[in-house]
Amino acid sequence: MNRIKRRIGAARGNSAKKGMPPGTLFHVGEKRGQPPVMSVIEYGARGSVSRTVDAAGQVPARVAPGRVRWINIEGLDRIDLVEALGKRHGLHPLVMEDILHTGQRPKFEDHDSYLFIVLKMLRLDRPGGGLTVEQVSLIVSNNTVLTFQEGLEGDVFDPVRQRISSGKGKIRSGGSDFLAYALMDAIVDEYFLITEDIGERIEAVEDELMKNPSASAMESLHHLKQELMVVRKAVYPLREVMSVLSRGDHRLLRKTTLPYLRDLHDHVLRLIETVEMFHETMMSLMEMVASLISNRMNEVMKVLTIIATIFIPLTFLAGLYGMNFEPTAGPFNMPELRWPYGYPVVLLVMGLVAGAMIVYFRKRRWL
Repeated sequence: MNRIKRRIGAARGNSAKKGMPPGTLFHVGEKRGQPPVMSVIEYGARGSVSRTVDAAGQVPARVAPGRVRWINIEGLDRIDLVEALGKRHGLHPLVMEDILHTGQRPKFEDHDSYLFIVLKMLRLDRPGGGLTVEQVSLIVSNNTVLTFQEGLEGDVFDPVRQRISSGKGKIRSGGSDFLAYALMDAIVDEYFLITEDIGERIEAVEDELMKNPSASAMESLHHLKQELMVVRKAVYPLREVMSVLSRGDHRLLRKTTLPYLRDLHDHVLRLIETVEMFHETMMSLMEMVASLISNRMNEVMKVLTIIATIFIPLTFLAGLYGMNFEPTAGPFNMPELRWPYGYPVVLLVMGLVAGAMIVYFRKRRWL
């Protein structure tokens, strides 16, 4: 429900921007009500330095040769901060506009001096819980990477930070393109954890539905479908993004980084296959549940119809003898009313009629 509210809020933000010229900086998204947090990590082969700053002017304009700078902004409520960083790094006004509009589709834009990449960062609130969705925008230049995160609740980049600080892996010897790869890889790795969690919950719901297709199981299946749609919207456009990046057509993408980008492209394709498989599984489960409910309803209706059919002639007999015509008024006015065993005889006739109908239904295999 929170995601639906955020989407409605984004739509209202778009309507509020109606009539403004292109490139107007206007934050479209959820207002956090807290100041953004800007952190700077600068590293090279000999070590790394990290700090938190309050303004773009506190970051030196140049990066020392052989070093890479990662500027990460969490929260987009301060438009002036985004604008200052954008002007300092030569970003196009439409790029800054897309950074602030957090309803963007994952995409890639090739600019002369930098690359602009938009992704969706998904995180599980807890195992078996809901999803947190936020937009992450990456600006990759010669020796600098800027990341703009929509939220303030943390991210999935802690493993990257740990590798930078400890010097493990190839990240310190790589350039800004390798850092961008590492950040995208961290986002995609989280997709795998989310799909694994969704897969386990689908199996649990499937077992429950096979035992008892209850309303709670159907509700769980509906929630799983909603979460899978969120993952699907985040992963599918990423296939196109990674396809373009893995070709390495831009000068910022070094040949040593291309094998890693191609591997990440393969991961995205695997994710798409998994999402498709889960989607088909859930559609099959929904069809199975609908079929089970329909069959159960048909069985109930069959029993009720047979009961009603048996009682039709009995109701006729009871209604006929309930008219109470006077026997002495004429020879055709129910002389049975004065029989001493008239009542048991009528009950016997009713029983024989009902039994004969049941035998007939069994021979026709209706029962």
